[in-house]
Amino acid sequence: MSDGLVNMTQRRGFNLKGGGQIVGVLIAFVVICVVASLVAPQFLTSYNMTIISRDLAFIGIVAIAQGMLLLLGDIDVSIGAIAGLCGIVCTKLLVDAQLDPALAISAGLAVGAIAGAVNGTIITMFNLNSLVVTIGMLSVYSGLNLWITKGRTIVGLPKEVTVLGGGTLMGVPPPVYIMAGVFLVILFLTTKTVYGRRLYAVGNSREAAKIIGIHEQRVRITAYAVAGALAGLAGMLLCFRLVSAQASMGQSWLLPSIAAPVIGGIATTGGIGTIWGALLGAAIIAVIGNVIVLGGVDVYLQQVVTGAIVVIAVALDAITRKMGRG
Repeated sequence: MSDGLVNMTQRRGFNLKGGGQIVGVLIAFVVICVVASLVAPQFLTSYNMTIISRDLAFIGIVAIAQGMLLLLGDIDVSIGAIAGLCGIVCTKLLVDAQLDPALAISAGLAVGAIAGAVNGTIITMFNLNSLVVTIGMLSVYSGLNLWITKGRTIVGLPKEVTVLGGGTLMGVPPPVYIMAGVFLVILFLTTKTVYGRRLYAVGNSREAAKIIGIHEQRVRITAYAVAGALAGLAGMLLCFRLVSAQASMGQSWLLPSIAAPVIGGIATTGGIGTIWGALLGAAIIAVIGNVIVLGGVDVYLQQVVTGAIVVIAVALDAITRKMGRG
């Protein structure tokens, strides 16, 4: 099976590194930063860099999670609701049950992994469209969030966890370190392991992957479980940052979670792109959002800009691939 997998990746032209495209995204990021520093003098201050890095940490983790699923050719629009569910469960365990923080965080990660695995199992077992299934599960998880919180904000988190979201370590917010760790683990998983090659193989062609002996259902369910756990991690960090939990948490992450990997070159059809791209795309979105705030533009226009960027990125990606085939 190994030889078949290697031959298949060579024959199908899988893009495990995507070096050329990453360079293009990196250049775009640098240009955006230069323009931002020119139009907003406070952009390069240390205080503003801290704000950007903290925003990037949350967007980056959910973008990496969504990026894994996009590499499969799937998508999970319930990822923000899963993040909220994990944050709420963890907060309830810390506040109401006064559970040890390590156990409460572990429970939150487990909830995220289970929620993601449920999505993946339904999609693969019944061979359903991931978009349709996760739209339904979005409603399920959002409803659970409302049911658990009763529509109220949960407060009273212990100080030892709130420093994880709101403190700094050597001038850098802890979520940035956590995002960096997540990035390195998922980068290794997708580029240096057999599972990573299977992920790309399934994303490129499920039928061909089956022929060479890959258990595509297992690969996809595992990816959904990992993505759910990562979303849960981001959700819990947001709770620690806000020192509270509420039902609407994570809802605003849906668009950035999709936009960042697409901007970074991960094909929505699967099999092409890298986790590097998801991270760079998240950085671009974080910088653009920051510049909008610094420029005094209505913050709600951030969603308009982000939406326009993802549409343009998808269109350019489709045009580039069409020209490549031509």
